[in-house]
Amino acid sequence: MQVRRGARLAELTTLAVGGPIERLLEVETAAELVDAVRDADEAGRPLLLLGGGSNVVAPDEGWPGDVVAVRTRGIARDGDRLTVQAGEDWDGLVARTVEEQLAGMEALSGIPGSTGATPVQNVGAYGQEVAQTISAVRVYDRAEKTARDLTPAECGFAYRDSRLKREPGRFVVLEVAFDLHPGPLSMPVGYAELARTLDVEIGQPAPLAAVREAVLGLRRGKGMVWDPADPDSRSAGSFFTNPIVPAGQAVEGCPSWPAGADHVKLSAAWLVQHAGFGRGTREGHVGTSSRHSLALTTEDGATATELLAFADRIVATVRERFGVTLEPEPTAVRP
Repeated sequence: MQVRRGARLAELTTLAVGGPIERLLEVETAAELVDAVRDADEAGRPLLLLGGGSNVVAPDEGWPGDVVAVRTRGIARDGDRLTVQAGEDWDGLVARTVEEQLAGMEALSGIPGSTGATPVQNVGAYGQEVAQTISAVRVYDRAEKTARDLTPAECGFAYRDSRLKREPGRFVVLEVAFDLHPGPLSMPVGYAELARTLDVEIGQPAPLAAVREAVLGLRRGKGMVWDPADPDSRSAGSFFTNPIVPAGQAVEGCPSWPAGADHVKLSAAWLVQHAGFGRGTREGHVGTSSRHSLALTTEDGATATELLAFADRIVATVRERFGVTLEPEPTAVRP
C-alpha cells in the first residue's frame, strides 16, 4: 500500500477540481482496501474512497483525512460469469466482453470510471444498465465490520440508484459478479438513437462490435468519452438524471418515455436547454459542454464552489419555468 502526501483531489477527478489531501493511499488488492478502510475507521480519520473520479465533485478545501484510491485489478471468468475487482477500468471490461463475445454490457461502452462504482449509481446508457447483468456485489460493510455478498435484491437497484447509494459510506465495493449472455450478437437494442445508428429496429440485436463502435461514436460526438485533449470531456458526464414525474405533470414539448404506472421520464437535456442553458453556455470557468447541454464542464481555474453554484442556477431555473426539480448525478463530496 502506497501512502502519499501533498496530492490534490483535482489530480484524481475528471472535473479537475478539489483541494489538498492529507493522506492519499493507493491500494492494489481487496485485502489492502479493507485494511485501509478499517485503519481509518479505527483511528477516527475521515475517509473518502475514489475509483476513476468520474462521478464526483471534490471539495475545494480538500480532504482532512484519508483518501483511498482503489487500484485493485483482476477479472475471473467462470463460464458466462465474470467476477471483477472494483478497481478495474469499466470501459476496458466492456471491451473485453465484446472481444470474448459476451453480451449485456455493450451499450455501456465509453463510460469512464471503475467497475466498483457502477452498482452504486446503477450506471446505465443507451437502453442498458448494470443491474441487468449483476448477480452479486461483494462489499465490506463498515457498520457490521465484515465482508459479505449482496444479492441484486439486497442492492435495491432503481433508476440511477441503489441501496449502496442510499446508505452513503456504509458499503465499500470489493468486487462485482456479472452474468452475461454468450454469442456474437448484442442484447436487443432498446434505444431509438442507437437503433437508428445501427440501422436496426428497436428490439433487434446487432453484432456486439458494431454496437460498441456505434455507442463510442455517439458518445464522442457528445464529448462523453474521456479524453485529456478534449475540453468537453472535462466533466462528470451527464450532470442531471432524467426526472421521473406523474404523467399529468409532463412538460409540453419535452420528449418523454413511459416510466412505470402513470409516470413518465422527461429529457433533462431538453429541460436544461429550454431553460436557457444551451450548449456552450459559460459562466466564469464553468458551463455546459459545447456538444451536450447535460454535461457541465470546467476550465483551468474552476472551483467546485463555482461549478455547484452554476448547477444550482440551472436547477432553480428549470423548476421556475417547468415545475420540475432536476437531481444531480455526480456526488458532491463534503469534508
